[in-house]
This record gives sequence, structure tokens and C-alpha cells, in this order.
Amino acid sequence: MTTSELVISGLRASVGSTEILKGIDLTIRSGEVHAIMGPNGSGKSTLSHVVMGKPGYEVTAGSVTLNGVEILGLPTWQRAQAGLFLAMQYPTEVPGVSLSDVLSVAYQAGERSADELDDVLKAEAERIGFDHDLLRRSLNVDMSGGEKKRNETLQLGVLKPKIAILDELDSGLDVDALRQVSRRVEAATEEDGLGVLVITHYSRLLNELRADRIHVLAQGRIVDSGGPEMAEALESSGYAAYGGDAEAVPAAAADPFADPFA
Repeated sequence: MTTSELVISGLRASVGSTEILKGIDLTIRSGEVHAIMGPNGSGKSTLSHVVMGKPGYEVTAGSVTLNGVEILGLPTWQRAQAGLFLAMQYPTEVPGVSLSDVLSVAYQAGERSADELDDVLKAEAERIGFDHDLLRRSLNVDMSGGEKKRNETLQLGVLKPKIAILDELDSGLDVDALRQVSRRVEAATEEDGLGVLVITHYSRLLNELRADRIHVLAQGRIVDSGGPEMAEALESSGYAAYGGDAEAVPAAAADPFADPFA
């Protein structure tokens, strides 16, 4: 199994004249699960967008390397081919394009044979309780929030990335779905050496997907880190000890209905 490492060093990023990330340092290795928690507007989703290359953000300092290769200058599709994966907080609907169509093209782009893709899709759907009929439906169209998050998890299982960023994967999931999705991600860390950065507000996800390290992001900086025991403490005490609510993210960066990589 090949070992991978995502290294974020001194990362600073802005939207317009507003600086959101103010010097992020973080390293994620194969098999590790890191969780980012923090108040609204602290920069959690911005971090995921900047790492994956969403337009609209200006990186003003720092670097992001995957296995020693700088990725900040690469378009999003090249970052994905290099082994990065983002499960989005608000998965995009793509009318007229099915999940199987998307993954078939992804396989071909990665020089993988799509001959057995149908069997792989069905097996992954079984693992997370995803209705087989949804495999042929337009991507995320007329799906519930929970179905969209299962859909994202299925894509992760099929594509087998090196590093996955999960932006509020738990939103919209009931208890059973949360357990299935979390166990699938956990299995990927063991079976495929997946490294995970999970962004969440709630400890309930981390009760199922055990984090090796938890980091508190407040006002654009990682201000504290610790073991998995931090999750329940943070949910109980909040973030007052870290300066309270951070300034709000500008609306242009936070719009959940915009095309995330237009």
C-alpha cells in the first residue's frame, strides 16, 4: 500500500479584501483521520475549497503539497487526478448526467478500465444502503440530503482517493445512515490507506468515525489540537475559550447554491 501525505503550510487565503485563512499548518497521512471543528465563519469550508481549487479565493501565502508535489497551481481536475477528493457540504445537482456516467469518465481519465464499474457500483451501494435505482438517476437530482451524502460516500469508495476532505458529511443523515457512511470511510482508511480531513460541528459523527486528532479552527487559525476526547468537550463548552464567533464569511464564498467549481 502506497503511503500518502497532504501537507498544508502557512496557508493564507482571502475573498476580495477579507482574509479568511490566516496561516493554516496541518499534515494528514495515509490511514489518519483528522477533524476540524470551530464556530461558524471560522474558515472551515474555505479551507476545503482552497485545497480543492474552488475559484473566487486568492491564496496570498503558503503551500499545499500532496506527496511532495505543490498543488496550489493546479486546476481542480488535476488535483482530483492526483488523489484528492472532496465530499461537498452542498452536493451539486447535475441534470442529465448519471452517477455511473460521471464515474465512468473518472475511471477513463485515471486510465482505469470501466469494464467492471457496474459491479463495483452495486457493491458499494450495498455497503452504504444506497438504492440501486439512484445509480442511473441524474447526479443528485431529486435526492434527499441523506441520499446526496451517501452518493458522495459511494463515489469515494469507488474512486479510492489518497486524501479525502469531508465537509459536514453528517448533515442530513439519520442515525443509521450516519453509521453506515462513517463505517465505510473508516474502512477506507484501513483497506486503502485513505487519509481523511473531516469538517463537522457535532461530536455525533466522531462517535462513529473516530478521529486521531481534532483541531479547533477559529478566526482563520488552528488555535488548539488534541485527541478524540476534545469533541465532546467542545460540544459541551462551545468555543468561548477560543474567542467566540469569528467574523462571518463573505456571502460570495458561502453561497450554497452556487456551482462550487464554476
